[in-house]
Amino acid sequence: MTQIGGTWQNWGRSASVRPQRVERPRSPEGVQRAVVAAAAQGLRIKAVGAGHSFTGIAVAPDVLLELDELQGLSRVDEQRGRVTLLAGTRLHRIPALLAPYGLAMENLGDIDRQSIAGAISTGTHGTGAGFGGISTQVVGATLITAAGDFLTIDETQNTELLPAVALGLGALGILVDVTLQCVPAFVMHAIDQPAPLDDVLATLNDRVAASDHFEFYWFPHTEVALTKRQDRLPESAVRAPLPVVGKWVDETLLSNGIYRAVCAAGVVVPAITPAFSRLAVKLTGDREYTDHSHRVFTQHRNVRFREMEYALPVENVVPAFRAVQALIRKRGWRIEFPIEVRFAKSDDIWLSTAHGRESAYIAVHRYWRHDPRAYFDAVEQVMLEHGGRPHWGKLHSIGASELRGRYPRFDDFVALRDRMDPERRFGNRYLTRVLGE
Repeated sequence: MTQIGGTWQNWGRSASVRPQRVERPRSPEGVQRAVVAAAAQGLRIKAVGAGHSFTGIAVAPDVLLELDELQGLSRVDEQRGRVTLLAGTRLHRIPALLAPYGLAMENLGDIDRQSIAGAISTGTHGTGAGFGGISTQVVGATLITAAGDFLTIDETQNTELLPAVALGLGALGILVDVTLQCVPAFVMHAIDQPAPLDDVLATLNDRVAASDHFEFYWFPHTEVALTKRQDRLPESAVRAPLPVVGKWVDETLLSNGIYRAVCAAGVVVPAITPAFSRLAVKLTGDREYTDHSHRVFTQHRNVRFREMEYALPVENVVPAFRAVQALIRKRGWRIEFPIEVRFAKSDDIWLSTAHGRESAYIAVHRYWRHDPRAYFDAVEQVMLEHGGRPHWGKLHSIGASELRGRYPRFDDFVALRDRMDPERRFGNRYLTRVLGE
């Protein structure tokens, strides 16, 4: 919740701040005025989107900018399939904005509550070995610099900055619009199916290669993987969406309603968790449907949780996953949330977790009323030992000294930040930790 004189909290309740003031600009020029005013008063200023990052990346100790009024399309280049969106536009609103032009976003994550600026600034990604994260769709942007100027980055102006600005952590300026390269609208055929975990791990490379988008979930205390296979089809393909009642049972009753109650009970009586996990894999994860791409990519989640996710070289994902399995058994933990494994194509964005390497992601979660530290800290060590890079918007503990060795362009990004924001007008405690003073 954000209010003047009140406390802002993120969705996961893992970060909060009481800013000196909150501003809600209604135009890019309003953002510019807010930055100029903050600089004149010697205050730091940060923009916040939907608050879906678990880290403190959006925490604004001085001036907090809510960009909820900056939503919608500002330009469409139909010939090239490019659209410019105001920075506060929520991902779940974008499909309807693109539909009249026969366009879609190439790839999405599994949650669509974020703003487009927040999603690219933290490295939001989906899955699919042939597809990058949302930042790889960025072909232009406009931001307000620390000096209070408009800075346009596209194929003709300041092009060399695009690999930094496309995933800038909010450290280089306040984004006011983002230009995306879209693709023709498409539908997807999806098969959700349980399979023996050992078989999935043994054949993982083949499974990833056989589908446009592949991922799997594993509930600890079970021997079953819930696999998700999705393949892209032309927009003209016949759709066979999930029945309304069946979808409600799966996604609202089981995955959110009953699951929330069990998670809450597990805080008090952890021993119930393994039995519920075994029941969950029997009741969910077995369905087939074809629908518009955004309806297949995303799902609705309202069970509050906290998350840590690491990107690994794809060849390290199975040994890392096995090490996490062994860790859970050794510690005797009762883990109520599944572990998620996804994939992404290599890219050249400076701070992308997939920079320069084909990547796999392992994400771990805990219900928000559990203390996740022991679990996350131990899993983090496994991820680091296997070449992991932490997701910028999800919980992790490492800082600039260790991150430097994991990103070939890390020092280039820091040097650009030094040039663009020497007074750290857009800084906060999190950015100091991950980028240095």
